[in-house]
Amino acid sequence: MKSKLHFLTKTSLSRKIKTKWFLVANILFLVGIAGVMNIDSIINFFGGDFSEKTKIYVVDNTKYTYDILKENINSISKTISDKEVNSFELIKSDKTKEDLTEKLKKKEYVIVINPDKKNTIDVTLISEGYIDTIDYQILSNGINSTKTLLAIKESKIDTNKLNQIYSSIQIKREYLDDSKKTEDESMDMIMSTVFPFVILPFFMLSIFLIQTIGAEINDEKTTRGMEIIISSVSPKTHLFSKILAGNIFVIIQGILLFLYSGIGLLIRKLVASNGITSGFESQIKEMITNVSGTDFMSKLVYIIPITIILMLLTFIAYSLVAGILSSMTTNAEDFQQLQTPIIIVSLVGYYLSMMAGMFKGAIFIRVLSYIPFISAILSPSLLVLGQIGIIDVIISIIVMIITISILIKYGLKIYKVGILNYSSKDLWKKMIKAIKD
Repeated sequence: MKSKLHFLTKTSLSRKIKTKWFLVANILFLVGIAGVMNIDSIINFFGGDFSEKTKIYVVDNTKYTYDILKENINSISKTISDKEVNSFELIKSDKTKEDLTEKLKKKEYVIVINPDKKNTIDVTLISEGYIDTIDYQILSNGINSTKTLLAIKESKIDTNKLNQIYSSIQIKREYLDDSKKTEDESMDMIMSTVFPFVILPFFMLSIFLIQTIGAEINDEKTTRGMEIIISSVSPKTHLFSKILAGNIFVIIQGILLFLYSGIGLLIRKLVASNGITSGFESQIKEMITNVSGTDFMSKLVYIIPITIILMLLTFIAYSLVAGILSSMTTNAEDFQQLQTPIIIVSLVGYYLSMMAGMFKGAIFIRVLSYIPFISAILSPSLLVLGQIGIIDVIISIIVMIITISILIKYGLKIYKVGILNYSSKDLWKKMIKAIKD
């Protein structure tokens, strides 16, 4: 049996890997992943320039507002845009409003400042068309801050009092719960931004696994090759070979995807990109810095192995379900209909993991973390947030093992009947009858 299992697994795996489709798909994956990670460099290459600052011509009819406005806008721009990316270059102009607006370009604005007895200053912002939302937010905040500062100065408030008004307060955090720490508050941000990208490959690979196994079994049935194979090996050996080949294939594909991500990061480092993604990168680095040296880093020692075990078990369960269901179908269209509920369940798990922070302390989300197929996505996220403990994840693993045992016990009965069944009539009745026999 072992030699036949090895032969069928090797043959099935070779059919998946040694194809032009696999080569072309992975070239596209490499180009796509590396391209997305370096999108700003690509746009720069084709004429875009994210480092180019937006020019703002300021007509200051008050003779004292320009310097304050420049300082405020630059300060806000650096805070929002990070390292002056997409920031502004303010230019004090002696030209009239009409002269400046006559040949105004798309990435250029004009600000006209006039004195106003009622509101301190009167400001007009002129652009060629619509202004980007973030740009408008920076300009609006800068102008309002300038107006506030000028109004305070006009009221002749003491300099020391003025410094007190604008000085930042360092907020001290205290928790009634001794187990809570300041650094842990960064975890919600990590779960909402970083974690979805981490679990996305698992979600994609699980869907890929279901479709791969189903398509191969359907192909063998439609070409009548199944009859020849089953005459030489048992249905059990045949099913297990598909499961082994399918799981090895998705694991290889998963490793390749992470490798492509590494290549993308290496390219980004070599070209020293500094564009539209720089702000996001800075936020990620800041979050990592906030949690480094905390309990979270020590938790990774057991979170990562447990997550990998749970994901591998879930892959096996998905493989069994895909193989069993595809054995009862007679064409690809039937299998596409049967796999829809599985994909929906997986999709629900993916979205629940992203919204895990919203269910703090809820028994509902804890119970869901035990449910097979979605536990591999949901349990790790809840464990990172501290909403469940290591015991809960172990329970999820045990439940997953029990589910696999049930699928093997009763699924094999369905598989034995289904692989040589070429009629789609009374499909569910045949499945129930096979389980009872």
